[in-house]
Amino acid sequence: MRLHPMPEFGSFTLLLALALSAYTLVMGGVALWRTRGMAAGVDGGAGRLGETARRAGISSFVALSCAAFALVWASFTNDYSVSYILHHTNRDLNTAYKFSALWSGQEGSLLLWAWLLSAYGFVLRMRHKVDVRLSAFASTILAGIQVFFLLLLNFAAPPFAIQPGPIATDGFGLNPLLQYPEMVIHPPMLYLGYVGFSVPFAFALGALMMRYPGEKWIHITRRWTMVTWLFLTCGIFLGAHWAYSVLGWGGYWGWDPVENASLMPWLTGTAFLHSVMMQEKRGMMKSWNVWLIFSTFMLTILGTLLTRSGIVSSVHAFAQSSIGDWFYGFILIVFAVCLFTFFKQRDHLKSENRLESLVSRESSFLFNNLILLAACFTVLWGTLFPVLSEYVQGTKVTMGAPFYNRVNLPIGLFLLFLTGIGPLLAWRSTSLRSIRRNFILPSIAMGVALVVLLGVGVRPWQAGDDWQATLFSLVTFTLAAGVITAIGAEFLRGANVVATQTGKNLLASTVLLVRRNTRRYGGYVVHFGIVVMFIGIAGGAFNQSHEQEMGFGDTLKLGPYRLVCKSYTQDSNRNYDTEYALMDVFRGSKKITQLAPEKRFYIASQTSSTMVALHSTLASDLYVIYEGKNPDTDRPIIKVFLNPLMNWIWIGVLIVVAGTFLALVPNLARTAARVSAETPVVEAEVHHV
Repeated sequence: MRLHPMPEFGSFTLLLALALSAYTLVMGGVALWRTRGMAAGVDGGAGRLGETARRAGISSFVALSCAAFALVWASFTNDYSVSYILHHTNRDLNTAYKFSALWSGQEGSLLLWAWLLSAYGFVLRMRHKVDVRLSAFASTILAGIQVFFLLLLNFAAPPFAIQPGPIATDGFGLNPLLQYPEMVIHPPMLYLGYVGFSVPFAFALGALMMRYPGEKWIHITRRWTMVTWLFLTCGIFLGAHWAYSVLGWGGYWGWDPVENASLMPWLTGTAFLHSVMMQEKRGMMKSWNVWLIFSTFMLTILGTLLTRSGIVSSVHAFAQSSIGDWFYGFILIVFAVCLFTFFKQRDHLKSENRLESLVSRESSFLFNNLILLAACFTVLWGTLFPVLSEYVQGTKVTMGAPFYNRVNLPIGLFLLFLTGIGPLLAWRSTSLRSIRRNFILPSIAMGVALVVLLGVGVRPWQAGDDWQATLFSLVTFTLAAGVITAIGAEFLRGANVVATQTGKNLLASTVLLVRRNTRRYGGYVVHFGIVVMFIGIAGGAFNQSHEQEMGFGDTLKLGPYRLVCKSYTQDSNRNYDTEYALMDVFRGSKKITQLAPEKRFYIASQTSSTMVALHSTLASDLYVIYEGKNPDTDRPIIKVFLNPLMNWIWIGVLIVVAGTFLALVPNLARTAARVSAETPVVEAEVHHV
């Protein structure tokens, strides 16, 4: 009989975590039930019961940490008695990828989800004194979610299952597509975003259950939501960059079902972040906000379902599995609980004010929400349409990229437009005088940009079959000029007021302005980053490509570049064999770099992958792929893409990250008497539009 101490330890800690989470759920619920309607300070012993439930929830994090450690340890020690380790690693696998094996398969990724959820729960329970009763509700709801995933890990997808028969001497290896540095970061980032939305969901559901007075639950969860949104944003774009750098098709977003699954909660989460400001400022859209966060959480579960059920085909999805039935049941339970709680407590969600004018900050938030939800519905419909068509007609009809682009491009342009005009509108109503004053500079910038673009040849009527893409780019660049001007004008207007009040120079006044309202101006920086990303996306209308068989000394020309094949050869190491070509790249008569596109064949998994060679500038990416050898001539086939403005997308993401961090920074403390005296005047001027 074989002994497997570490896998047995991992299985034990998973069972222990399930028991602890179930205790938190049941006893936490009992404690809350006992204290319903009681006066503050009177709990009849329920407080002690609730405290044991809180501590059990904390302990579940320790137990799941031990389970995650056990699986990682099995990976690093090449314990092929564990079926999961056998199928996702091998002895010669790079150290970083041995660690990333934790999330490379279905069982390990579910363990990562459960561990991250327990980590979020650990932080929530350690900070329970921010509001003890609301935190107790949220903790109990999180425990319910945790129980579901731990049931999966213990009974449906155990990560420590023992491989029958003799222990293998080596594993089958990690999927070659995952052997890329970003795949060590991308899945954890995405999961931090997915799992993190459980926390604002738990607070929102808990606040509704207990008829929580006021908007304090929004203030408590604001940082949770922003950090979670940031993680999901980074995860999505790390995945896009991985697809661009590894899959070798010249693009970064193919409207793949699993890509769509990550985009949908991002869209609803973005809508939630905007619309809660209306609830904070004006007491409006309370029911809307509750359902936005409910929907965001359920979409994260749907995204997890899509990768595991096999109902959609995707390069990102795991193999088909009956585990999808568990997720169907869980989504139905969550929806039923949300619906029941909403109808029971809906009178608690009455708005305190109404929309007074269509030309107001409130209306811009409302339109922003509607457009984001329209985009989400479009993506959801396109993703699930193959499933629905197969169920109704018996034939699976797939929605391709043209469908998504045709619908979402106009939506994206309208969002870009709202990004610019929203900050220029006042709360409640905006006067005609303010509109004239605030819109004149952006309008001039748009007019100048349009003239310049037409002058340099961005003319849809001359673009032939590509006229739609060229028109999209023309409108995007024009709107971007107006939005950037509007954002810059907001900073300049506020900085001038601060400079007048304090006597500081313009730069120092801008810094002081931002520090006094980091949330507002951090949001402007995020909007600026989004605009930069739109500019990068619009550059795709001018992509070029060329494919050619190339021998020694052969030349390929594309745009301003000339590629000369210097050599092509083979190499190998213990993990993979490789074929590659060395290409000298010239711009005019000047050699600017040498690229080495390659194709790898991984020995353990007996699969191949493409390694793209890139030369990037702010103007464009030169993207070179080694597609293999022509069997007739034994010469390599090289495909080259020229992708304008590609780096603007990644730069835009970095700006979004910086803006989100800025919005998370607390406002400058106004303790000095002089600053306190100045503040009302400055803020009144800055916020008057």
